[in-house]
Amino acid sequence: MQTADFLIVGGGIAGVSAAARLAPHGRTILLEAEDSFGYHSSGRSATYYHFGIGKSVVRGMTAFSRSHFETVGANGTALSRSSSALFIAPPEMLAGLDALEAEMRPYSDGLERLDADGVRGIVPVLRCGGDGIVAAVLDRTARRLDSEALQQDYRAAIKRAGGQSIANARVVAVAREGASWVATTAAGERFAAPVLVNAAGAWCDEIAHLAGVAPLGLQPLRRTIIVFDAPPDQATGDWPFTKTAVDDFYMLPESGRLLACPVDEVPSEPTDAQPEEYDIALAAAKVEHYTSLAVRRISHSWAGLRTFTHDRVPVAGFAPDAEGFFWLAGQGGYGLQTAPAMAAATEALITGGDWPADLADWGVDQADLAVERIQIGKASA
Repeated sequence: MQTADFLIVGGGIAGVSAAARLAPHGRTILLEAEDSFGYHSSGRSATYYHFGIGKSVVRGMTAFSRSHFETVGANGTALSRSSSALFIAPPEMLAGLDALEAEMRPYSDGLERLDADGVRGIVPVLRCGGDGIVAAVLDRTARRLDSEALQQDYRAAIKRAGGQSIANARVVAVAREGASWVATTAAGERFAAPVLVNAAGAWCDEIAHLAGVAPLGLQPLRRTIIVFDAPPDQATGDWPFTKTAVDDFYMLPESGRLLACPVDEVPSEPTDAQPEEYDIALAAAKVEHYTSLAVRRISHSWAGLRTFTHDRVPVAGFAPDAEGFFWLAGQGGYGLQTAPAMAAATEALITGGDWPADLADWGVDQADLAVERIQIGKASA
């Protein structure tokens, strides 16, 4: 049996960032079920930092996280780069664009309203005018995140503080033994700590079930992305992340190609998500609806799970029904861009430290992330 002060289950961005903040406070062990960290949702994200998704709590955590993303990792690799986000609207989405702009404005000083000509000047292939795109909001404060650099930097921080990050460690049993939680892996290895952090993403409720802890009713939703060739006569590298004001479509450049998503949300069990033919075809159809591009060949496609609480705000806090069992769950589609904030909140809540002042300045209180609100929400549903 290996013992620690903090045992984290789940090696996605939530787990590694929390482990990096906890490791200086005591012996920390991070367990990842797969043979690589960030294999599931964290590695299948669009990797953008922007204010176009989530409620005010999510936007506040995103704003708090910016300073971390603007730094350089321990190995000298930049964790992100500046890259604008463009939120577009045909006539039927104008009200949605107005609402989105108002919601984003407190968090970004780089917003610019554009008409159809302005949109066309930035992404020439977008269908503009008439019943096409008539307005947009450009956010120049957005950033492209490097998910692998973030993963490596957090794991390096864990190692520097004397912690361990262990892959191929799928947890199959969790039990309370005395003052500790004991997690047993499929290989029969046992790990014990008084605090167990449940950061298992789509599998968080399953880990809770193993531990005999009441689940939160988390819902994994499958989302699909396709990759296709960029037009040879267009320099697409500087195009922004482009998304409809109402969730329907997004597109962004990637290594000389284009990525596109139909912003689908298909309920799923926790699984190694795979794209389905209908969703791939839907993504291609959305490309051809919003742009003048023809998707003749899809070079690659994938799917990932985005796991939400009932109110679509993440959870960070101790379970009221199980001493030492800490929930770090429900990051949905904002896990990467809120990870530094969620990790700072987790550190404060587990160690009893002060709530981060900068997080409070952005309007995020520990009650916003509390487990109890989920229990109340389930009881009143």
